[in-house]
Amino acid sequence: MGRTGHALRVTVIGTGYLGLTHAVCMADLGHQVLAIDVDSGKIAKAARGEVPFFEPGLEPLLRKNLDAGRLRFTTSFADVGESGDVHFLCVGTPQGEGGHADLSYLRSAVDTLAPHLSRQTLIVGKSTVPVGTARELLARARAAAPAGDGVDLAWNPEFLREGYAVQDSLTPDRIVFGVASGQAERILRQVFSTPLARGIPGLTMDLETAELVKVAANSFLATKISFINVMAQMCEATGADVLKLADAIGFDERIGRKFLSPGLGFGGGCLPKDIRAFRSTAADNGVGLLVDLLTTVDAINLGRRDRVFELAREAVGGDLAGKRVAVLGVAFKPNSDDIRDSPSLDICARLSAGGALVSAHDPVAMPNAARTRPDVRYADSVHEAAENAEVVLHLTEWSDYRAIDPSGLAEVVARPVIVDARCTLDAGLWRSAGWSVHVPGQP
Repeated sequence: MGRTGHALRVTVIGTGYLGLTHAVCMADLGHQVLAIDVDSGKIAKAARGEVPFFEPGLEPLLRKNLDAGRLRFTTSFADVGESGDVHFLCVGTPQGEGGHADLSYLRSAVDTLAPHLSRQTLIVGKSTVPVGTARELLARARAAAPAGDGVDLAWNPEFLREGYAVQDSLTPDRIVFGVASGQAERILRQVFSTPLARGIPGLTMDLETAELVKVAANSFLATKISFINVMAQMCEATGADVLKLADAIGFDERIGRKFLSPGLGFGGGCLPKDIRAFRSTAADNGVGLLVDLLTTVDAINLGRRDRVFELAREAVGGDLAGKRVAVLGVAFKPNSDDIRDSPSLDICARLSAGGALVSAHDPVAMPNAARTRPDVRYADSVHEAAENAEVVLHLTEWSDYRAIDPSGLAEVVARPVIVDARCTLDAGLWRSAGWSVHVPGQP
């Protein structure tokens, strides 16, 4: 099945955020890669070396591998079936009815690919799915493929962080191999031979465990974030300081300081969707305690948006009508232009609904935000966004905002009042410049 040395002929189905990143990085590891999408516009852009979303370092790597001849793009599944030894499924599994993951794109990709599989081959799923999906897709592929039982399927969940996707693809902290055969494991270890040779752990397990790894990891992370945010609520009620609390418990090696960051909570296209889908899977399997846990985690997270909105309203005297509000950051996280389930845009919507005049700034996400929230005014600079504002809301923790000179900004606002919803600004520095600083969970 393989080519010379460690290189294989790899195909990637789907060229969204996950698929394009995976295709580029597979090519950079030395494989011959063919990527496919049903969207011919996406394919044309990628073939020209253009990345349709913001991800540091990805576009230069795309162009490098196009120029090296290791990466091609197509809209033909026949070409994919003929070309590939290993086919990676990287299509979306968005939130569907009742919180369940919508598997229609995944099933469609397998149904379209399978008739073109006429020789021994391996399909590898990377998308986040409910446990049990892999075996369903394996049966589906074998039933439709000319190669029949010569088709194998494995699960290799992705652990990409937006803003660090290239790093996480080329030097991940672990690689999970969910397999049903020794041959599938051997092929996957060949695909990832370069990072494995660098000492990155390769963990082999059954299909079901591999499917659970991603949703379990995301659910644990969401739980940790929600825990510190409910502690912020406790600190507000008692006059304690959540940042000092987080530092103190973070020194415990069983807990760790990472992701003990209180504030506005998480958003984006993964964590909220994945914990809700996992909750539905838990309900389907009768694991009620997990349903209760994930329901609480979700509620705590959404509740932080309520709290920040209330802080903003209190800061302007309780009535938003006609008040100018400046918002710093609209992406759901820094180093990304992703606005899916953005906590910031959710708050912008509530402010606008209350009659506030919202002016926002973000280093890269404003074009995407403008398509979703045209009622918000978007400014080219922080100072422009803050002009005559009665309150400034820090809602996405871009490093750019930590570099703001609070004295200079105080000269353009109507009132020097800021709500640091991400708890990352130097509150002492801002207060010394005359600002009234409100931080959730701090006295």
